[in-house]
Amino acid sequence: MNDSLTVALAGNPNSGKTTMFNALTGARQHVGNYPGVTVEKKEGHCEHNSDKLHVVDLPGTYSLTAYSLEEVVARDFLVHERPEVTIDIVDASNLERNLYLALQFLELGIPVVIALNMIDVAKSRGMSIDADKLSELLGVPVVPVVARSSKGKTELMDAALSVAKKQQKQQPFEISYGEDLDSAISEMKALISKAHFLTDTYPARWTALKYLEEDKQILEKGRETDPQVAGKLEKIVERVKHHINTTMDTYPEALIADHRYGYIHAIMKQDILQRDDNSDRMYFSDMIDKVLTNRILGPVIMLLILMGLYQFTFTYSEVPVGWCESLFGWLGGVADVALPDGLLKSLVISGVIDGVGGVMGFVPLIMFMFFGIAILEDTGYLARVAFMLDRVFRIFGLHGSSVMSYIVSGGIAGGCAVPGVMATRTLRSPRERLATLLTAPFMNCGAKLPVMALLIAAFFAKHEAFVMFVLTLLAWAVALMASRLLRSTVITGESTPFVMELPPYRLPTMRGLLIHTWERTWQYIRKAGTVILGISILVWAMMTFPGLSDESVQQFDQQRKAARTAQPEAAQELDAAAEDAELSAAAGELQETLEGIDRKEAETALRNSVAGRVGTFLEGVSSLAGFDWRTNIALVGGFAAKEVIVSTLGTAYSLGEVDPEETGALPDTLAASPGWSPLVALSLIVFVMFYAPCFVVVVCIVREAGSWKWGAFSMVFNTVLAFALAVAVYQLGGLFV
Repeated sequence: MNDSLTVALAGNPNSGKTTMFNALTGARQHVGNYPGVTVEKKEGHCEHNSDKLHVVDLPGTYSLTAYSLEEVVARDFLVHERPEVTIDIVDASNLERNLYLALQFLELGIPVVIALNMIDVAKSRGMSIDADKLSELLGVPVVPVVARSSKGKTELMDAALSVAKKQQKQQPFEISYGEDLDSAISEMKALISKAHFLTDTYPARWTALKYLEEDKQILEKGRETDPQVAGKLEKIVERVKHHINTTMDTYPEALIADHRYGYIHAIMKQDILQRDDNSDRMYFSDMIDKVLTNRILGPVIMLLILMGLYQFTFTYSEVPVGWCESLFGWLGGVADVALPDGLLKSLVISGVIDGVGGVMGFVPLIMFMFFGIAILEDTGYLARVAFMLDRVFRIFGLHGSSVMSYIVSGGIAGGCAVPGVMATRTLRSPRERLATLLTAPFMNCGAKLPVMALLIAAFFAKHEAFVMFVLTLLAWAVALMASRLLRSTVITGESTPFVMELPPYRLPTMRGLLIHTWERTWQYIRKAGTVILGISILVWAMMTFPGLSDESVQQFDQQRKAARTAQPEAAQELDAAAEDAELSAAAGELQETLEGIDRKEAETALRNSVAGRVGTFLEGVSSLAGFDWRTNIALVGGFAAKEVIVSTLGTAYSLGEVDPEETGALPDTLAASPGWSPLVALSLIVFVMFYAPCFVVVVCIVREAGSWKWGAFSMVFNTVLAFALAVAVYQLGGLFV
């Protein structure tokens, strides 16, 4: 078998790139992050004929100019990693727009194969594309494919391998940008070539174009490499920029884009794209949008779909969630019998099984939620949600693109605020971007979902879907109100217009849905098995040590001894009885008394621990919202990761019981515990929804905002707002209960 060849998949968002990646790699893929950044990196493996291929799914981009981190990451991979071939996935039904990126690949001089994806959609719209002629004009293979059905996949891989195995270097593509720019490019190219300025990495002409486009990354690299040459190039750019602005009232960057589109349009005129007589008819997607994006019906249907998603999730996940709870209950029982009393037994049962098990028990629910969201995502409906909500967002000082950040962060439930914060890079206005990244963590991310599911199952079991639906609306309402507050005070400025491409509706494939669902669920499981396990053990230690003093232990022993001495016959019967034997009234009463003393001893030990002291210290304030000291312990741990709240509650209530095997499922334990009520649960849900983001999210906010002050601001502002809302819920709710 030959050495592995690297194949990069590139293309515009919504071009079907990820569908093709799934079709090629199937389950042989993994998701991580590019080194040093939080942009998602997908890699997989496949075999074609006798060749082993390493496939990399690059972030979706519209250009190779450094407007966003995704574009920088994609470009850097192509330039530095130098894959043997890059497959540019082009939406055949939007050919002219998609060829803009393809043209830039050709100008960069990398080996390219163009995949005309969704050729079936193009045909249904009355379009006919001459792939052979397009290939001849561009000088690269062009292969029609349908990624979702794998049609044309074999021909595509044949073409890709043919290009990959060619020994000759791909020559950079050149087009004319008009007399003014062409003369400047020639002058800059000569200067770059003579000084060998960045030529080890980029073609000289391409570097000149990036200087004219004022690409920040290239400008910075140029100044670091050779400040003298960089200065000369920047002077040429300023001269050309002034001339073009004076004579044509435009900028080099806009002129370059115009000429690229002009070149593409000229290609299209050479009978590349033909339309039949009915090509002006309303497309299927447009007909659906007449209903789904209607000003009145659209929002109503959107809310019904959201409610249906929650109904589906809670209805069908109930049984497997019960299985998981039974599994961890059984594991706790096995550990209780197998291990001798002591710290190790406490660690295994309370720290690991009850801690991590509380989080892992919700894996089926998380999986069903992700499956439902994958359906909405793959069909193209989520883009319509963003379109409809743009009108609302502008009222609150945000941009339509902010909607996608909210959705990615968990606007429907189950997302993550980290990519949600990163998604704000698409916003050009710094003010709207900052307001969005500060409020996106208010969404119900996957980390909050187990907490909400736990409390809903414990106190609102009869109305799970409805409560989740209301909480989702509450998350959006509070995020928008907070944004309006920020945009009116600390982040003032006008809103910018919103332009968005609506992808055509597509019928998702079961394979694609399962892959998307498994990717997200596995990330959740992996986090539970690493980060949450570590924090659970740390929290267990904080809730176990320093323990009770010898004097306190003696006091509880004396209480037990006194109770047994007061009823000697009952004590004798209790000692002689088997585990499940029927006891007399006196013996039963004595057993309850002794168990009460044991519970009091366990609770006193927990209060005396490091975590207990912290929780008790905060109780003076937190009691205004109905939170006791045990809840405070969980909330402090939640600053690291919200899932820890569930594991900490599991550990806290396990340590507070005499027999961990008999504590039952955590929802039942909370529902039966004094101090808990539906009102307390609702207050806690509200606080968890809105208080300080996880630490990783805070780091992302700092990185995106460029200052630690905004990270600190998000922690303080969110926590104060969350506590105020929780107090309002608890205090006002108390008036009606």
